[in-house]
Amino acid sequence: MDVRIIAVERGSEWQARAERRESGDQFGIECRGASRAEAIARMTAWLEWQPAHAEALRALQDAERAYHRAVGSAFAAAGDGRAAERRASLAVLDAARAALDAIRARRPEVA
Repeated sequence: MDVRIIAVERGSEWQARAERRESGDQFGIECRGASRAEAIARMTAWLEWQPAHAEALRALQDAERAYHRAVGSAFAAAGDGRAAERRASLAVLDAARAALDAIRARRPEVA
C-alpha cells in the first residue's frame, strides 16, 4: 500500500497519520509522540505491523469458517467417522488464534 505519513503538532504533542497517496484518505490510526520523529516512528512501526495483523485475522476467520463447516456436518451425519476431520479443524483454529494473539502482543505503542 502506498501511503504517506503526515505529522502535525497539536498542543504539546505531535500526531502522525497515514494517508493513501492515490486518494488522500486516512489509513489506520493516529499515533502520538512527544516529538515529530517519535510520532512518525510510531506510525511507521504500526504500518509495518498492520499487514501481519490483517493476515492473521483473515487466517483465523478462515479457520473459524472451516471449523463451523466441520462441526455443522457432524449434526448432518452423526457417527460418520469424521471426528478426526473435526479435531484437525479445531487444531487449525486454535493455532490461528494463537498466531493472532502473538501478533497482537507485538502491537507497537502508538500513544
